[in-house]
Amino acid sequence: MRLANGAYSVHSLAEAETFHPVIGPVAEAQALYVRQLNLVERVRSHTGPFVVWDVGLGAAANVLTVVHALRDVSCSIHLLSFDHTLEPLEFALSNPEHLPYLSGHESELKELLNRRETSFCHGVCSVEWRLHLADFPSSLRDPAASEMPKPHLILFDAFSPAKNPAMWTLPLFTDLFRLLEPARPCALPTYSRSTMLRVTLLLAGFFVGVGHATGEKEETTVAANLMELIREPLDRRWLQRVHRSTSAEPLSEPAYRQAPLSPTNWERLKSHPQFS
Repeated sequence: MRLANGAYSVHSLAEAETFHPVIGPVAEAQALYVRQLNLVERVRSHTGPFVVWDVGLGAAANVLTVVHALRDVSCSIHLLSFDHTLEPLEFALSNPEHLPYLSGHESELKELLNRRETSFCHGVCSVEWRLHLADFPSSLRDPAASEMPKPHLILFDAFSPAKNPAMWTLPLFTDLFRLLEPARPCALPTYSRSTMLRVTLLLAGFFVGVGHATGEKEETTVAANLMELIREPLDRRWLQRVHRSTSAEPLSEPAYRQAPLSPTNWERLKSHPQFS
């Protein structure tokens, strides 16, 4: 699909949704994952492998934008991509003329598709990349999940809750938070700014703040396991708006609906360390 700014992105007929629909895949990834997190400086000052979980591989735009941003940083990046289908990436590779971010990485991407892993150097950045082809909510509950490298950064880019509610439930984010290493700072930016999502992340255990604008969205969301990674945390004024919202109750199961926050979850939310 050609976007309003002239960039191209992949459109899913099955989900009736376009990836990165306004400013395109690279510009959105730069704004959401690279610039607002000062990713280059964070990785430059980091010692040892920097682990990135890529939730929603799609057509690989998020990962490749991150890798390209780190090309001049002498570092080791360990990538774990998760998706339940390879079709978007296979389709992207068959249309490289419309997706310039793929250029120079075709052989690595084909190896990733064929072997579920690849390694390469981009500039002075060393990359190890593994692909988990599975249902993400189920994979988090698998005992083997505890053996996966703990992330420093999670690129969370699932289809919208209305289209893919299974990826936005409170049980999923609770399972995800439990897998984090408490002493290892980890940020999770995502494109949504919905009250429901922010409440869900807080009740799962994360600290949550306002994220930078991307395209048509005046705000996005940044979550983290440590408050130090949140530049603009949600405050008590936001908390009062939640109490009045008609769409704040987290999804407890993979079925989309909107509802005000329950009294039980309101009490849990008020007691979160972010607001005390």
